[in-house]
Amino acid sequence: MKSILGFAAAAAVAVCVMPAAARNAPDSFADLAARLSPAVVNISTSQNVERKKGGDEIPWDEFFPDQFQNRRGGEAPDGKAPPRRQTSLGSGFIIDKAGYIVTNNHVVEDADQISVILEDDTVLEAKLVGRDAKVDVALLKVEAKSDLPVVNWGNSNGARVGDWVLAIGNPFGLSGTVTTGIISARSRDIKAGQYDDFIQTDASINRGNSGGPLFNMDGQVIGVNTAIYSPSGGSVGIGFAASANLVRPVLDDLRKYGRTRRGWIGVQIQSVTEEIAQSLGLDKARGALVSRVTENGPAVASGIESSDIILNFDGKPIDKMSELPRVVAESGIDKTVNVQLWRKGTQKTVKLKVGELRDENEKVVASLGAPDTTKQEVKKTEIKELGVTVVEISDETRAKYTIPASVRGLVIVEIDESSDAALKGLRPGDVIDEIQQIYIANPADAAAAIRRAKEGSRSVVLVRVMNGGGIRLIPIKLAG
Repeated sequence: MKSILGFAAAAAVAVCVMPAAARNAPDSFADLAARLSPAVVNISTSQNVERKKGGDEIPWDEFFPDQFQNRRGGEAPDGKAPPRRQTSLGSGFIIDKAGYIVTNNHVVEDADQISVILEDDTVLEAKLVGRDAKVDVALLKVEAKSDLPVVNWGNSNGARVGDWVLAIGNPFGLSGTVTTGIISARSRDIKAGQYDDFIQTDASINRGNSGGPLFNMDGQVIGVNTAIYSPSGGSVGIGFAASANLVRPVLDDLRKYGRTRRGWIGVQIQSVTEEIAQSLGLDKARGALVSRVTENGPAVASGIESSDIILNFDGKPIDKMSELPRVVAESGIDKTVNVQLWRKGTQKTVKLKVGELRDENEKVVASLGAPDTTKQEVKKTEIKELGVTVVEISDETRAKYTIPASVRGLVIVEIDESSDAALKGLRPGDVIDEIQQIYIANPADAAAAIRRAKEGSRSVVLVRVMNGGGIRLIPIKLAG
């Protein structure tokens, strides 16, 4: 199990309150547990690991050398301790009577042997069909002599905060453990990855529950228990299950292709803050702000540009930046979709053909030019409204600040530490190449963009900044 370590007066007015339609807590969960438990399994994995001294591991072979040397074959000829065999336990559940089993990726990651233990203690060797680290799920396959009991998927989007849920798993190796609670929150982003969509529950989940199912009261799987928030390592009533609607398409791909096929549009994005919305004339903070468009990617072909805000993708509103990666990933590859943008104060719709995400698409490589280090005269220009002093890019500044040959714009060489730009993290060596969605090649361009913003009664401008850490779009308050 992964741990996330952390961190009235009433109005005297008569009103008629209609009771909400809700399901009462059952008198007992026994029938539900008896029906579902046979399809929940224990996952046992093992692998060779290098033995190390120090850390949290207890070196039992130093206390009992005779017994451990006899069992492990003694000390290696080179004097080094031989690798030891490490085992771990997790949970899983059967989704197909032919022997397909779901668990977490982190339960089986790096394992060279995986065993599945059924409710009747039958042990079956499992083959890894495929795994996906991004949503932390894995699909296993076992060969059984007869059909296996299965559980069915439910619609996690229909689950509500306050609904009863039931978890079954193998906490601390205690097989067939049943716990209950309610859904505490929906759509949690716990910073585990860009596709986070977790159901939070107070049903007791501990180490060993990883990969086990979270059921609704109809006995349907609505989540895969994945993580806990725990300063101590044990349950404190905050557990997280990856939503069924997120993991099901992934598992379908793993079964068909042995890997996950995700949609890809080739953009880097960031959140739209109230300041950014104000700077671009958007009614409120919503959508996903495009900070960079990947060369030769689908977004380029569709006409999407840096500083565009994506408001709607394939008919699905994008209220928060974190929603876009999930929506795109679930889109059909090679499907042509409508993308609604906010650009320079107006809405625009473009058509985009969704590509397929590959590992190489997630890596951004900046090739550095070989600059001429001959010193050149540079003219400094102060942009008082931003609180920065800039120069046009030269061979000297490229060499000094390691600026790639393809980058154009103005280099910050001095900054007013009391300015909003300094508070937002701008530093000497950063390159400004865009203000208010207008390309900036020289100080005159910058002055013109700021003048237009002022004429439009803007008190904040959106500045695109590039440095070794990547590309950011930063709202900066105008001084003066």
